[in-house]
Amino acid sequence: MKEKFVVTITRQFGSLGRPIARMVSENLGIEYYDRDIVEMTSKDLNLPVSAVSDVEESAKSAFFNMNYPLGMGTTSIQDSVFAVQKKIIVDLAERESCIIVGRCADHILEDYKNIIHIFIYAPYEARLKNCVERLNMRPDEAKKMIASVDKARESYHRHYCGYVMSDKEHKHVMIDSSLLGVEGTCEILTEIIRKRFSNML
Repeated sequence: MKEKFVVTITRQFGSLGRPIARMVSENLGIEYYDRDIVEMTSKDLNLPVSAVSDVEESAKSAFFNMNYPLGMGTTSIQDSVFAVQKKIIVDLAERESCIIVGRCADHILEDYKNIIHIFIYAPYEARLKNCVERLNMRPDEAKKMIASVDKARESYHRHYCGYVMSDKEHKHVMIDSSLLGVEGTCEILTEIIRKRFSNML
């Protein structure tokens, strides 16, 4: 039986990590999991997809205990979402070679044998431009979204992983997507993964 491998990708909002991850999965011919995990979690917990998304990444989520700084006073529902997603991620890693975006997969699979942890980032101005030009946001809306999502993602990740998303001690590759754009970044990452797991592709 051919060995399986997993690529985890954490990314800054507006860095275009999602389309890069999807393109890499297509190049490698392996599965890509992102929003699918949210949908699986919502079915398991019998919650709306929007509620699961709020628990994961929205600083304004009704499920956060606002008596505490974000990420400090987590509710039982937030813990339930994390527990279910952890099981889903472990099951996916055991089932097939794949790319998993976000959801603390870098921490959940930190002891997994065949893995590469990637962090995709970009300068603030590049992220702002991406939000306006590619996501069709107004500049003021984009600035608010970058600030709120950055804060929520970092707090969620720090709470459940014990370190920030950009901690180099927990990453194999860190890349600025503004340097080469979506396609160029995809090419670099695809080549790295192919070299690392040449006997599994």
